[in-house]
Amino acid sequence: MPTAQALRLAEEKQLDLVNIAPSARPPVCRLMDYGKYRFEQSKKEKEIKKNQRIIETKEVRLSATIEDHDIDVRFRQAVKFLQDGNKVKVSIRFRGRQITHTEIGNEVMLAFAERIKDYGVVEKKPQVEGRNMTMVLAPRDPRKETIKGGTSNAQTENS
Repeated sequence: MPTAQALRLAEEKQLDLVNIAPSARPPVCRLMDYGKYRFEQSKKEKEIKKNQRIIETKEVRLSATIEDHDIDVRFRQAVKFLQDGNKVKVSIRFRGRQITHTEIGNEVMLAFAERIKDYGVVEKKPQVEGRNMTMVLAPRDPRKETIKGGTSNAQTENS
């Protein structure tokens, strides 16, 4: 339809003529209340922002010569962080001559990761950066667990 006729039709219905696809031949337009459309779009954006979850990274510090009770305390802290939905950065700072025995720190890290495997997964393996060794843990995703856990098997058994 010619542009002038479309504009006249839009004025009669008290709507806006909105150009949807200007690069198409002929250009595609739509009759709509543009103010209402923008309002609905902003409501959708606000709803999306409201449902977003910002994941923080919390840190738990260990040492190469850490004792069992201290590991228990750090374990409980890390579990709390993971259950809150945050990532956990586990770090060991090597002091003095400890840097020559990074394998001890690696053993401590792997034992910690093994202990916390029910609550989180290792996202970044232990890595030495200068005098520090770091590892990143992420919370377990319950949605992925149901797929791996075999809920589909339970459904087939009931059938």
